Amino acid sequence: MNLPDHMNYIQITEPGGPHVLKLAETDVPRPDDHQLLIKVHAAGINRPDVIQRTGKYPMKPGMSPVPGLEVAGEIVALGSAVTGFQLGEKVCALTNGGGYAEYCVVPASQALPVPAGVDMLQAAAIPETFFTVWANLFELGRASKGETVLIHGGTSGIGTTALMLCKALGINAFATAGSEQKCAQIRALGAQAINYRDADFSQVIAQRTEDKGVDVILDIMGGSYFQGNVASLARRGRLVIIGFLGGSSVKDFSLPALIDKQASVTGSMMRSRSAAEKAEIARAVKANVWPLLAQGQCLPIIDRVFPLAEASSAHQRMEEGEHIGKIVLNVV
Repeated sequence: MNLPDHMNYIQITEPGGPHVLKLAETDVPRPDDHQLLIKVHAAGINRPDVIQRTGKYPMKPGMSPVPGLEVAGEIVALGSAVTGFQLGEKVCALTNGGGYAEYCVVPASQALPVPAGVDMLQAAAIPETFFTVWANLFELGRASKGETVLIHGGTSGIGTTALMLCKALGINAFATAGSEQKCAQIRALGAQAINYRDADFSQVIAQRTEDKGVDVILDIMGGSYFQGNVASLARRGRLVIIGFLGGSSVKDFSLPALIDKQASVTGSMMRSRSAAEKAEIARAVKANVWPLLAQGQCLPIIDRVFPLAEASSAHQRMEEGEHIGKIVLNVV
């Protein structure tokens, strides 16, 4: 294919608020032997993008300074060692950054064909969120049919994804949120809602489970929820931490509370995983989630769509905390 030399992208001009995101022009990247070049149709907005914009996200070698961890679009160039894909194919992909742009290079092992019946806006909202939920709730957390889980931030992109997968896979779920509107959405997704502004979630869990607790907790809050999370775990329960919105440290915690339950605490960040780990997660998601998506189940909930040039407004929407589901940039 004939490719342009230049493209529009979103530049982080300096660490700061949404206003530091500016539309700029740069060279179109070229794929290496194991990469795809995707003409981006849409890109998902994720919390790590906001953290990167403020200068607080740890950037490792190989990560792009351009924000954007997931894209959907059309393959326009293939690396010499890439197999299993073809020019013109519609794919969605987990990136190593660079998604807020008209073109993006991604490792071929992190790309998947867009499921039948899924549009580009939906496809762009899949990779980062579904990879994260599968790797943490189902692999690290080992959530399985018949168990009970607690999802914090139940109406976020991560939260809605987790709740839809739990319903599809026969897992009972509780989820927290901060408004009646959000709690109504949680109930619509088949879970029991807890309004954390009205009640202590750990007390609600104790009441509704007859003091048995939950088997797995997927937590985006970190320090501020740690004691309540441990109190909410069942015997041999698993706490999986994937965010620190409530702080990254815990003070005055009594370790016997954890040991008495034989509970485990773990967690991960998708961006710091190796290429081999991300490839394995991609294979697991394709095997376990793609059939559901093709049947019209668990499709991403899209909160709002912004043009690429309005990435700053998209970030402001995320920081306001009123969104339900995913915020997406429409690039084409």
